[in-house]
Amino acid sequence: MKDADPTTTPARPSAVAAAPVLTTVVPATGPAAGNNNVVLNGNGFTGTTAVTFGPKAALGYNVGSPTQITAIAPSGTGSVAVTVKTPGGTSNAVTYTYAAAPSLTAITPSQGPSSGGTTVTLTGSGFTAATAVTFGTTAATSYTVNSPTQITATAPPGTGAAPVTVTTPGGSTGPVYFFYLSAPSLITLTPSQGPSSGGTVVTLAGSGFTGTTAVIFGDTAATSLTVNSPTQITATAPPGTGAAPVTVTTPGGTSNPVVYTYAPPPVITGLSPAQGPTSAGAGITLTGSGLTTATTVRFGTLPAAFTVLSDTAVVALAPAAPAGPVLVDVITLGGTSNALPYTRLSPPGI
Repeated sequence: MKDADPTTTPARPSAVAAAPVLTTVVPATGPAAGNNNVVLNGNGFTGTTAVTFGPKAALGYNVGSPTQITAIAPSGTGSVAVTVKTPGGTSNAVTYTYAAAPSLTAITPSQGPSSGGTTVTLTGSGFTAATAVTFGTTAATSYTVNSPTQITATAPPGTGAAPVTVTTPGGSTGPVYFFYLSAPSLITLTPSQGPSSGGTVVTLAGSGFTGTTAVIFGDTAATSLTVNSPTQITATAPPGTGAAPVTVTTPGGTSNPVVYTYAPPPVITGLSPAQGPTSAGAGITLTGSGLTTATTVRFGTLPAAFTVLSDTAVVALAPAAPAGPVLVDVITLGGTSNALPYTRLSPPGI
């Protein structure tokens, strides 16, 4: 037997590469259509020759380091096993789930003020794990996923017709529109005052009255209202006192206020003089309160010419009538006063 050459180094066996290890897939859920980026974390990724999602190869991948790969998911359904293949073998599998695309079918209500703040209910399907609700390009102020078929969201400020979409790991819905409305504008009230007992029919003029839900006098709703057109409303004033700001509320918001004044009921405390001739023209001063808005002074059933001096005094010219007593009262926008007697005296005989 020939002796071994002491200068020769013995051959070493070839090293065998270890199979890669896959620890996480981020995100672990994606749209059924695929084409989204997925980050694979683990080790032993050097020399990767394939990344598969179930039976399908990734649409592309990039080995960023021995511990991370970025892959483009193919299309798919359900839950599939993701694996990485290198010269050392095939990794363990980590589950990746294809989520169905969400669908948005309705928004209730479908309109609200441009200032935002409307709470809307979104109805559809596939809402589980929703990551965003947007109105146009603006995110909802807040949203709550109530179930796979319902979301409650708060509309942000906006204008015009805003496409609303819901985004989930499965993709984004097609848009359903939410319409931003401008607040109404109130210009005039006719008449602008009436009795504290209410009941006055008031015509409101302005703009944006379509869809009016309320007309408020101070803190009290109108007894009734009719929207005649986008620029006119007829409302019945409720009982009230003093100066009451009137506003109109629509889905677009609440209008500016215009003041409606409740006139106090008139009271007569004295007539001076309390008697006069049967002929017309005798001047009588009526004193009391709440007389500013006087519209009529009556001697019995006969109207008299009059002048309002102040809230507490009116001068009237007694009309002609036979001798005897007659009751005098005043009608104002606040109602009809109490009556006091005025006596006509016959002229002296010759």
